[in-house]
Amino acid sequence: MSGFDLRLVPGALTAWAVTAAGIGCGAGFWLAACSVALGVGWWAAARWRGARWPVLRAGAAAVLGAAAVGAGFGTAVGLRAEAAAHHDLARRTGSTVEVTVTPVETPHRAGPGRLMFRADLNRVDNRESSGAVLVFASGLDFAGLGAGQPVRFRARVSRPARRDLTVAVLNPVGRARLGEPSRLQRTARVIRDRFAAAAREVLPGDQAAILPALALGDTSAVTAATAADFRAAGLTHLMAVSGANVTIVCAAVLLSAYLVGPRTAVALAALALVGFVVVVQPSPSVLRAAVMAAIGLMAVLSGRRRQAVPVLAATVLALMLITPQLSVEVGFALSVAATGALVVLAPLWSERLVTRGWPKMLADGLCVALTAQLATAPLIAAISGTFSLVSVMANLLAATVIPPITLIGTSAAVLGCLSPQAAGFLIRFTGPGLWWLLCIARGAARIPGATLAVPTGWGGMVGVAGASLAAVLMWRWRWFRIGAAVAGLCVVAWSVSGLVGGA
Repeated sequence: MSGFDLRLVPGALTAWAVTAAGIGCGAGFWLAACSVALGVGWWAAARWRGARWPVLRAGAAAVLGAAAVGAGFGTAVGLRAEAAAHHDLARRTGSTVEVTVTPVETPHRAGPGRLMFRADLNRVDNRESSGAVLVFASGLDFAGLGAGQPVRFRARVSRPARRDLTVAVLNPVGRARLGEPSRLQRTARVIRDRFAAAAREVLPGDQAAILPALALGDTSAVTAATAADFRAAGLTHLMAVSGANVTIVCAAVLLSAYLVGPRTAVALAALALVGFVVVVQPSPSVLRAAVMAAIGLMAVLSGRRRQAVPVLAATVLALMLITPQLSVEVGFALSVAATGALVVLAPLWSERLVTRGWPKMLADGLCVALTAQLATAPLIAAISGTFSLVSVMANLLAATVIPPITLIGTSAAVLGCLSPQAAGFLIRFTGPGLWWLLCIARGAARIPGATLAVPTGWGGMVGVAGASLAAVLMWRWRWFRIGAAVAGLCVVAWSVSGLVGGA
């Protein structure tokens, strides 16, 4: 790990662990007290026994910093968890109330004729209120509702199934009265609607459905069959706005630094970041991607372009402050794990392949796909009970078309406000890339044995993580590499024979 600045890592991990435990177990105040006791105890031991045990004095700064972070974040999450548990709405479980909420995301399907969305609470029975709620609603009554648009309805209150600072679950009864969204939200919705309409006019149905998902994270038109193919191929992350989307957009703007100068380019990239977040809606996944990109922009502005680990650690700290509920979200864990693997392992592995004669572009693409798969596979296995055997190859094949689709799609979305015809002209250039991506997803999903069933929960996570770690450690031995290559060829031959034979 030489060459990496790890000073922020203990603080970030402490903040994440304390926040997650404070939300999930209600132990925020207890952990804060333990952090204070640990800091005081270590400081006293280092002062009195530091000469005899130098390790106490050497690690004093790190331990005291982690203790301070633990105490601060433990107290903060304890106060928030206490407020959520004793919220007025939480004490009215089983009753029916009239509420006004503002969705923080576009409602998405939660079953036949049902929608689900997260929202901020505004009023309860004509009294001002606040807090996060989860709403399960009828698709007919809430059709057309968008993020940032207030809605008033009567609802039956129930207790949340999991601890994530949500104060209540609301099940509407009767019809809803939709309010007017802000001008900014209306503008963002017009951009998304015009972009989707332009895509439907110039692209085939399946391509027109996934382009808004790839460019803006709008999966409303994606069919269940296409979603299943992307899930089996390990490409689901492409249809959700992530750090990759934000990075591609901001990096394209930063290329103008040669013309306008680095500081002006960073300012333009910041404006592009804000506009992108507004258009795709500031959901938790978009927020964490935006914070990552914002900290990256600050790193570029300060000249510290290679300090990827401190940027990632600072991102975790910032998100624990802004949205502590992300600490118990699997999507956040996947994002951090993948990003950490990409900035730490991928460059090292790519450099080794290049020294052995591999083309740099091919080495970079392979290592990015492989490290992302290794980092996220244990969590995915724990959630879904599956392990994708084709994810690395599918992501490697798709990597070449994602940047142009994102850039052209985003540009067309902006251009659609001025000239729908020009936007349609641009969208046509995404057709070949979209066709190729659909072919990859469908082909990979239909390979026999594309996914391997594993236990869910801790069993699957530990098993997949152990197998991945063992494979990485044993890769240095030639006999293991030869065995892995032979096994891979056998799997490919079996899969191809299954496809040819119609299995």
